[in-house]
Amino acid sequence: MGSKWRKAKLSLKCLYVPSTVEDSTPSVDSTGRFSDAALLSPAARSNDFKMPTTPTPSSSGLRLPTHGSKTSKRTCAICLTTMKPGQGQAIFTAECSHSFHFKCITSNVKHGNQICPVCRAKWKEIPFQNPSSDISIRRARMNAVDWPQDDAWATTSRLLPPRRADANRHLTSFSHAPEPCVFDDDEVVDHHPEINEEGSFNKHASDDCSIGAIEVKTYPEISAVSRSASHNNFTILIHLKALTIRRHNFAINEANLPPVSQNSRAAVDLVTVLDVSGSMAGTKLALLKRAMGFVILHLGPSDRLSVIAFSSNARRLFPLRRMTDTGRQEALQAVNALVSNGGTNIADGLRKGAKVMKDRKWKNPVGGIILLSDGQDTYAVNPDGARRRSNYQSLLPFSVHLNGGGTGLHIPVHAFGFGADHDSVLMHSISESSGGTFSFIEAESVIQDAFAQCIGGLLSVVVQELQLGVECVHPMLKLGSIKAGSYKTHVMPNARLGFVDVGDLYAEEERDFLVTVDIPVDGSCDEMSLLKVRCVYRDPITKQSVTFEESNELKIQRPELTGDLVVSVEVDRQRNRLRAAEAMTEARAAAERGDLTSAVSVLECCCKAMSETISTRGGDQLCVALGAELREMQERMANRRVYESSGRAYVLSGLSSHSWQRATARGDSTSGTSLVQSYQTPSMVDMVTRSQTIFLGSSSPQSTARTTGSFPARPQPG
Repeated sequence: MGSKWRKAKLSLKCLYVPSTVEDSTPSVDSTGRFSDAALLSPAARSNDFKMPTTPTPSSSGLRLPTHGSKTSKRTCAICLTTMKPGQGQAIFTAECSHSFHFKCITSNVKHGNQICPVCRAKWKEIPFQNPSSDISIRRARMNAVDWPQDDAWATTSRLLPPRRADANRHLTSFSHAPEPCVFDDDEVVDHHPEINEEGSFNKHASDDCSIGAIEVKTYPEISAVSRSASHNNFTILIHLKALTIRRHNFAINEANLPPVSQNSRAAVDLVTVLDVSGSMAGTKLALLKRAMGFVILHLGPSDRLSVIAFSSNARRLFPLRRMTDTGRQEALQAVNALVSNGGTNIADGLRKGAKVMKDRKWKNPVGGIILLSDGQDTYAVNPDGARRRSNYQSLLPFSVHLNGGGTGLHIPVHAFGFGADHDSVLMHSISESSGGTFSFIEAESVIQDAFAQCIGGLLSVVVQELQLGVECVHPMLKLGSIKAGSYKTHVMPNARLGFVDVGDLYAEEERDFLVTVDIPVDGSCDEMSLLKVRCVYRDPITKQSVTFEESNELKIQRPELTGDLVVSVEVDRQRNRLRAAEAMTEARAAAERGDLTSAVSVLECCCKAMSETISTRGGDQLCVALGAELREMQERMANRRVYESSGRAYVLSGLSSHSWQRATARGDSTSGTSLVQSYQTPSMVDMVTRSQTIFLGSSSPQSTARTTGSFPARPQPG
């Protein structure tokens, strides 16, 4: 009996969640990234930590049996004494959710027994009492490259102070406290942000010192139309770009980057609505925790975060609270305590997420909701599984519908479909209805990069409630159409004035809209004024309304005769973007009808038509990338099985990106090796790069993300 007990004590591979700094060190998983437990542990915040190793998260999905008593959950199965956080005893929690005193197993696990003494779950690796002594061996096994002594994550982690002895006690009582009827218990915002001189709007200022300025450019389809000729559906491109200072702040500043001020950007209220149903057990939940740790550590002290976790029901882990050192620490602990079980009630999760935003007493200038789920809603959607858009939209609370409810919340829901089993139609519908984006996380390991790209945008909003106005100048002109994707447009009854509700723009983000007019015959002048453009928006920092009117009217020449005119490459490029988006929509409709052959044919025809345009023949990068994306979609429509598992989600994520002209994650789009990454802004690229450079000793270090696009490379056959 003694022999069996001794063997049982030689087990355990675990996620490290220590209670004291002295006995703890952060860890790195087999991909080279820090493990979620290391990321969430106070050891990562110690000033003298060394790089350790940790086991890879298991996909077994084993959890602590629900029939266990509360006493057994607080008792170490090895020494049979109680385990209470905050009493100087480091505690290991295994992937099967069983916990042990660190000192009880460190003298035994080196023998290699990898079986949990409680549930007999088998682990791939085991922890070491002194990781620093084994680093050289583990480094050689992972890769021969040198590991940095003071990497970005170490710098990030050291910003947080050591955990207080009563931190767990405070968190436990807070997490299990009954939820109030009204979520107005949010922490007060920072009312006195310092706005330096660079924060004032000046349309004559240089790009480097303007915050929230709008750059407007207009391009006619061709530069001249003969006086004696008319030109119907004459296309004009209106190009907008939000300008800002180059230096941004993301709360975390690597040692090799110059420090920046939090006040150079608008503070954010962020609610994350996270699926913790039974299907998230194991690796998925571990990666989600790690990604959330990245988000938490990159929010600044003026930003506020609330986390909603849902399975069969939803619960609010904590109200909107500022991500100060204490706020981050307690948020990390709350996320690290998540366990997976139950069904998938997306509607309840969204309801509580929207309620946090609606009921809050205080408001930061920028708000957003991140929704992640890996499954089908098992509560609110029709039991027969019918994909009815009206049912899907009903899952989104009316208060956060785009321009709905009269609440003026303007809170986009950025939805992330995790894995092959999520309901991509539902997630896309939710994001589309709220003005958010839909991302398809096909490979579980890129969830952190996908989150990083999203918050890279949210943390760089420089323009809010932007409305574009277009007015005809020549008395004979009338607006034909305004092609703006998913953005709401409105043309006045006289057809001489039109508007586009653009909303928020991230720093350096661009928008392109195509306007058509009918050019009449006119022999009275040598040139004709067509349009003038006006922008009205709100500065998120000063909260002042700003009006920007382009001083120069768009004009074309009206000569007696015109020679061979070259079509504007800028206009042609945007025509191709719209042509590709329309083909994606048509192909998806055919695929949903079961006609995959017609769907593929539509995409092929679009590729052929694009290849003959001037912009594609000239090697325009966007057009080349559009062609690659269309070919990728053809492969994902090869048969019904492929389309159901990944094709539908990939197409919907692409449509979301092109209709809003905003970056989404799909395939391996956040990888620096992708062909193009369209719509990515510098702040998104910076944040994704931070996420990817956390890799230490991976077999093929990831390339730095580029600013040129977000289309994934074609997957290798496997």
